Amino acid sequence: MSQLSLKRLEKSFNEARIIKGIDLEVSEGEFVVFVGPSGCGKSTLLRMIAGLEDVTSGEIEISGKVVNELPPVQRGIAMVFQSYALYPHMTVYENIAFPLRVEKLPKQEVEARVDAAAKVLQLESRLQHRPGQLSGGQRQRVAIGRAIVRQPKIFLFDEPLSNLDAALRSEMRIELMELHKRLGSTMVYVTHDQVEAMTMADKIVVLDAGEISQVGSPLELYHKPDNLFVAGFIGSPKMNFVGGTVTRADGTTLTVDLGALGSIDLPRTTRVVAGQTVTLGVRPEHLRLGPGDFTLTVSPNIVEHLGIHTVIYATLPGGENFIGLFEGAPDVAEGRGTEIGFAFDQVHLFDAAGLAIY
Repeated sequence: MSQLSLKRLEKSFNEARIIKGIDLEVSEGEFVVFVGPSGCGKSTLLRMIAGLEDVTSGEIEISGKVVNELPPVQRGIAMVFQSYALYPHMTVYENIAFPLRVEKLPKQEVEARVDAAAKVLQLESRLQHRPGQLSGGQRQRVAIGRAIVRQPKIFLFDEPLSNLDAALRSEMRIELMELHKRLGSTMVYVTHDQVEAMTMADKIVVLDAGEISQVGSPLELYHKPDNLFVAGFIGSPKMNFVGGTVTRADGTTLTVDLGALGSIDLPRTTRVVAGQTVTLGVRPEHLRLGPGDFTLTVSPNIVEHLGIHTVIYATLPGGENFIGLFEGAPDVAEGRGTEIGFAFDQVHLFDAAGLAIY
């Protein structure tokens, strides 16, 4: 049975539809990440689950109970926000204990829960410190500790790492993943960072303009995106796209005219027919220097040498942006023609409606 169930969920502000009929099932113990660009509705959806936004229509069920009309405190959830929202005049202990004191739990119970949360989050030595004496990562752990002590059915995280620097974000990602393993709790996490989504999630929900574009495991979304939007959003650097027209589809070979790049013969059976417009996609990391099943020559505008790998940026004859990612420090230079190839089995195809062709 799903622990969290969203059924035909809608949210409108006046005439503007923000959430457009979302259906989603989250199983107990899953780590689910909502990801998408700014304005796609992911934070609004999380706030609806938390009870911080009213539902225009549809139902939210938690453990089989419809909670649309319940206040946040009665939903069995705990939310961690982007801002730490700690009380600066209180110690770490008092910050973590605050929601328990509001519930008027016995002192002994409060102490036991705070001590247990502090141990899980490695904050035992910081309990008598104030937030101003802590690092950003420690403050975020205190905010998480305040959620843990409530012993919720579901944890909700609204971009909790976005205020941290890159190194600390990486450390906190690992800490949150380890926390999930220790607690075994259901976690729903919102981020615009698809690297966080790929590394942390059991299941990713990709949102686009208030609708679910695709749901699946990180590798499912990476290897088999359902549409152009998911293909371009999942993966960093983003997938390269080139428009073309099918000139032959005989059931064994698909020939696509790519304009100035020439024609490509793909050994595959598909549902397309000659004359149909398609988009070909190849990930930057699936390119290689030198010839491949299909080879093209590009002159990089920008070359980024990052040590572990090198990224080139170029413009194709048709005006499309082109990105290549190669291991190490290959001999490539700005303005110099570079031969690049890729294998046929690394090619993604999308029809005129932007839907994947497999």
